[in-house]
Amino acid sequence: MTEREYNQCVDQYADNVYRFIVKNLRHEEDAKDIVQTAFEKLWRNRETVENGKSKSFLFTVAYNQMIDHIRKVKRISLREEFDDEVKIVHQTNSNTKKILMDALNLLNETQRSLVMLKDYEGYNYEQIGEIMGLNTSQVKVYLHRARLALRNYLVSPENVL
Repeated sequence: MTEREYNQCVDQYADNVYRFIVKNLRHEEDAKDIVQTAFEKLWRNRETVENGKSKSFLFTVAYNQMIDHIRKVKRISLREEFDDEVKIVHQTNSNTKKILMDALNLLNETQRSLVMLKDYEGYNYEQIGEIMGLNTSQVKVYLHRARLALRNYLVSPENVL
């Protein structure tokens, strides 16, 4: 991979990788750090990574970094206290977005990642398996279970859109 191809890769995939990570972590600064680390690893391995496989490489590295980060945070479990004035309030345009985010938040990390990679990023089963270290059958089964959980949540009487 040349320097120019690397720069094209940054332009093409930075937003996609960031969106995938921030949707799973729900923390913008940590997501930015993970994306930066993924691109740093791509730069260090640019001699061995083919240009056509750079997207898969980036998502794989970012996914693994995200899992490591989640494990680290669970071990540390710091609790930050903020005053009401300092809290950032994200207002949604409609209740639909909140319901969908609540539904995704009910899923475990693996299920949420599968749904995001398949339905949001558009990867096929084989690519998702490579990124997450699962075989194709596992991807299909876990994705099916995640979608069932989403459906059950979304069709409950209090959440019907």
